[in-house]
Amino acid sequence: MSLARTNPISLTVYCAQAGDHNALAMAGAKSVGAALSSRLGIPVKIIGTPGSALNADWKTELAAAMPALSELAKHLDSVFRQRQTPVSALSRCAAALATLPVVMRHRPDACVVWFDAHGDLNTPQTSISGYLGGMALAGPSGLWDSGLGNGLPLANIILVGARDLDPAEQALADSGRVAMVPAKGDILAQLRTALGGRAAYVHLDCDVLDPGIVPTDYRVAGGLDLARLRGLCAVLAETEIIGLEIAEFEDSWADSGMPAAPDALLDALEPVIARLGTD
Repeated sequence: MSLARTNPISLTVYCAQAGDHNALAMAGAKSVGAALSSRLGIPVKIIGTPGSALNADWKTELAAAMPALSELAKHLDSVFRQRQTPVSALSRCAAALATLPVVMRHRPDACVVWFDAHGDLNTPQTSISGYLGGMALAGPSGLWDSGLGNGLPLANIILVGARDLDPAEQALADSGRVAMVPAKGDILAQLRTALGGRAAYVHLDCDVLDPGIVPTDYRVAGGLDLARLRGLCAVLAETEIIGLEIAEFEDSWADSGMPAAPDALLDALEPVIARLGTD
């Protein structure tokens, strides 16, 4: 049964730097945005300009990205104020440093369903690599000050498919302060229980999928396939979806240079996409 869309969707592409190891996800965000625009029949708001990957420490990366991230946060705030439903194609997960604090200001009741092979709950003090993207969820959670805000309680986070956690992240998971839905087992029931009927804001890092399905920077074995992702999206569609952001899709395979299209990925996300903007 289809639902009538009562709130218009606002489609945003963030294609600036955000802790990139290469430039492929900046182009990838544009590719995802174009495919969503065609699928939904709506225009795209472009934020940022693609550039070269810096491959620098987190502080340098954050400073370089801050103007575009601040613009992204301001734009998303406007989307919520206009009672629109945000859908975003992001280059890297670090862009969530800007989006999630805005989401929480407008919908503090919602949980953030974070599809990712990693926890992204490191801080500058706990990170082993110093990679900015590995701190993307910790900043909005108030575990460190990114300069872009916080307000996301750990109890409002559901990690889906995480399987490569650093020690500090594993300690958080073991403490039960964040909900975990693994990539294997009865994941549909586990997600339904973790949601508990709450409204959801969905973040998808493409590396939650098994390597080889779509091109991503990180490749971690033991991930979801597209059928399982679609099943999880069907569970999410049982509740209110207040927004969706897709990150880390690279528009070509780094080893071969062959181009890649996001259509199969978006097909798997269709239950969530169809639920967006509906009561």
